Amino acid sequence: MKINSKDIRTLLMVVASSLIFSFGFKTFVEAGHLFPGGFSGLATIIIRSLETFAGISIPFGLVYLALNIGPTILVYKHVGKRFAIFSIIQYTLTSFFTTILPSFPITDDLLLIAVFGGIISGFGILLALSVNASSGGTDFIAIFASIKLNKPAWSYVLYFNAIILILAGFLFSWEISLYSIIFQFCSTQIISTMHKRYKLNNLFIITCKSEEVCCEIFKHCRHGITKIDAQGAYSHTDRNLLYMTVNAFQVDEVISSISKIDPQVFISVTKTDRIVGNYYQPPLD
Repeated sequence: MKINSKDIRTLLMVVASSLIFSFGFKTFVEAGHLFPGGFSGLATIIIRSLETFAGISIPFGLVYLALNIGPTILVYKHVGKRFAIFSIIQYTLTSFFTTILPSFPITDDLLLIAVFGGIISGFGILLALSVNASSGGTDFIAIFASIKLNKPAWSYVLYFNAIILILAGFLFSWEISLYSIIFQFCSTQIISTMHKRYKLNNLFIITCKSEEVCCEIFKHCRHGITKIDAQGAYSHTDRNLLYMTVNAFQVDEVISSISKIDPQVFISVTKTDRIVGNYYQPPLD
């Protein structure tokens, strides 16, 4: 993998993602004794169980790294090598930072800890996702499922987290488990709301320059376009209706390129929940 300016930007964002996530973990998760989502939550349960029931102390980073081995192999083979490499850097740095950073709680209010800890955790993960990397663990699984299903799968992460919380409630404290639900909900909502890669939009494009518009669109993305002959009911002018589905993060670029070809174009953008059939997902590499 050759190093270029894009890789340097991705690396900087991954480092920032690791620092922010680790800061949230040491400041909020440890302060409130919460159980974060995903593999970090599973690692926390394993560590606290060994300390409580066996008197064995293991660093969080070591357990977190071990849990990520299997999902890393999955995404390396099926999602993309570049994505996997930067994700490995992210969760390795997270393991390192959570080991060396001291705990510094800033409040004792469990509700504030749950809400703001979840927001910071979600934002840290979102930074990695924005540059086609991830924090590993359940992010790997969610992205793999999103590619296969052609729709966002982050809500399924919440189901996995629910199992973690039920287990934590039985083993330790139902009160802490319930506050952890708030933490995980805030984190998942930040990611689900702001991460656009697997959200889909329909574009309805009415233009007199359909051939030129189609050629321009194909320069920017590889999605199919359906062309329908149409006529303006008021002007009685012959036009074409172009219909296509694109990822939400591509919408602004496509609209901008179309407007340069036909300044009089009319475009309607709508959301779509899911598509069935052959749909090209831009690779993460």
